[in-house]
Amino acid sequence: MRAWLLPEYVEDILPAEAQAIERLRARLLELFRVHGYELVFPPMLEYIDSLLTGTGHDLDLRTFKLIDQLSGRTMGLRADMTPQVARIDAHLLNRQGVARLCYCGTVVHTRPRGLLATREPLQIGAEIYGHAGIESDLEIQRLLRAALGACEVPDLRMDVGHVGVFRAIARRGAVDRATESELLDVLQAKDGPGLADLTASCDATTRDALRLLPELYGGAEVLERARRELPQWPEIGAALDALEALVADDGMAMSVDLADLRGYHYHSGVVFAAYCAGLPNAIALGGRYDEVGRAFGRARPATGFSMDLREVVRVAARRAGPPRGVGAILAPFAQDAALATRIAELRAAGEVVITDLPGHEALREELGCDRELVLRDGAWTVQPRTAGR
Repeated sequence: MRAWLLPEYVEDILPAEAQAIERLRARLLELFRVHGYELVFPPMLEYIDSLLTGTGHDLDLRTFKLIDQLSGRTMGLRADMTPQVARIDAHLLNRQGVARLCYCGTVVHTRPRGLLATREPLQIGAEIYGHAGIESDLEIQRLLRAALGACEVPDLRMDVGHVGVFRAIARRGAVDRATESELLDVLQAKDGPGLADLTASCDATTRDALRLLPELYGGAEVLERARRELPQWPEIGAALDALEALVADDGMAMSVDLADLRGYHYHSGVVFAAYCAGLPNAIALGGRYDEVGRAFGRARPATGFSMDLREVVRVAARRAGPPRGVGAILAPFAQDAALATRIAELRAAGEVVITDLPGHEALREELGCDRELVLRDGAWTVQPRTAGR
């Protein structure tokens, strides 16, 4: 095996893509900043009992684990930054009112989330802590739309759901934990025969409600059908009210999916996923996750979203920019104070100036510079560069 080969689903980011990622990263963090979101940088690894608190089994399976040589305790490489940000809100900021936080950093997964996914996503996201109303869910949804719009992601649509509907049916129907877990799998897969088998022993109300969920997918009319045909329980009514408010907030093609239960053990209310042309999986995921804050000892409601910036770059509209080196200036290598001053002025003005190191004259074309600094009449001036010089 060649020593330089990388593990499966792990890859280098080369200059052109790295530059595109950095442009979008800066653009999105500035968008978050002007909306009042404060940037935080959680650590790459921490003790596993803190890292996985309140997140459920799914995140545990995706987390790389290791033993801390100093304490002997098990640590984990973060697979999701949201639990870390919840910890920061609960135990470091300790604010009583609303906190808006954002973040951007690498996470590591034991397995890729999809066929084309990396095991090393660059996660960027924004979250609101301390507000339990639909208004904060609306704010997060609008911020996500603005973020994807700023990245010029094409043909966007969003699916919204609410884990409270399934949770109410399961609890009122006294569904045991093992069956609940199996139901989650068949509902996610839209497996009708499997759902029929699992619900055969349930009471009629529970059975009919669970079997209806996969059919409750589509536009706003789905909510009307859900109100008519699902049990008239207060918790289901509240969930449908929340979804109605989100769907009514026009700005992106939206669908309702009451069988979308991804992150069920993690989320506590509204869930949503944004999709776009050119990507089989969701480009962004989010929702309400009040239980994560509770697990850290402070009952702080929370809502937010995150996405993999590497995936966003691959489907975002690429603004036509110059090829590598075009717009750059080639400067000679010389111990000249006036030259050094001129180079500093150009760089301060945003120009790319590349020093022509001795011994590489034959390879100047690899630099791709379209201009050069030339000493003319006692002054260093920029002039067009002829290919081959």
